[in-house]
Amino acid sequence: MDNEKITVVINTFKSEDKIKACLNSIDPNFKVIVVENSKNNKFKEMLEMNYPNVKCFLTGENLGYAKGNNFGLAKVNTQYALILNPDAILHPKTLNNFLNSTKKFPNFAIMGPSKQDEYSTSDKNKNKDDIFEVEKVKGFAMFLNLYQFKDIGFFDENFFIYLEEIDLCKRLKSKGKTIYLNKNLEINHIGGSSHNQSINLEMELSRNWHWMWSTFYFNKKHHGYFIALIKILGKFFSSVIKMFYYSLIFNKRMRKIYFQRFSGLFNSISGKKSWYRPQI
Repeated sequence: MDNEKITVVINTFKSEDKIKACLNSIDPNFKVIVVENSKNNKFKEMLEMNYPNVKCFLTGENLGYAKGNNFGLAKVNTQYALILNPDAILHPKTLNNFLNSTKKFPNFAIMGPSKQDEYSTSDKNKNKDDIFEVEKVKGFAMFLNLYQFKDIGFFDENFFIYLEEIDLCKRLKSKGKTIYLNKNLEINHIGGSSHNQSINLEMELSRNWHWMWSTFYFNKKHHGYFIALIKILGKFFSSVIKMFYYSLIFNKRMRKIYFQRFSGLFNSISGKKSWYRPQI
């Protein structure tokens, strides 16, 4: 049966207020693995009680996007997997449309929904075909053909969040594997809202730290240390200047944000691991 060919993997952290709409949009005949980055047993019990198709695993700590999704993918035993953010909503026909598409493009590595924001607006407008090849997709919704990853692996776990999906796409393309966008895959993504609203500030601080860390690490990995350094020097000096500026005008919130940006870059340039975690 087609519903036995794909497993949905959702990586969560403090997402209790968000994930219900996501799970409600998934046909209950399809398997779902939720990877909860905490020790929240009540969350696990609630999900498995209300959604018989869901199996929730508690990691006991915040693994981040790359390691958390790898944790979930290791437990998938179907041919395909859909990596899905908890603030994403599926159209009723999305999963079946995907499975139909695999019959036409059986050797794909990744297939993504056509709504990709800045990554594919121009590609989508240029292509009259429903399914067309691209260089990369965003990480909020990625259909994986698991056979194509045997010689590649999944996400680089040095990333905590940001750019790990672009890194994966680059590695796949370097091996001649194909990535597609599919106009028949409709998935709505709220964006920046996978967590509960009560922790917005701390999550913003975490995002700024990790965006800067990942930016340097990504460029170092693919272009070398000195090219990466040249690419981020403007961001580095901008974060220092703005950090001091907001200190002078006593804007604590903005000072904290630019300190995080400076700290993330400094740690990445120094070769330190992506160690920062939200203080929650």
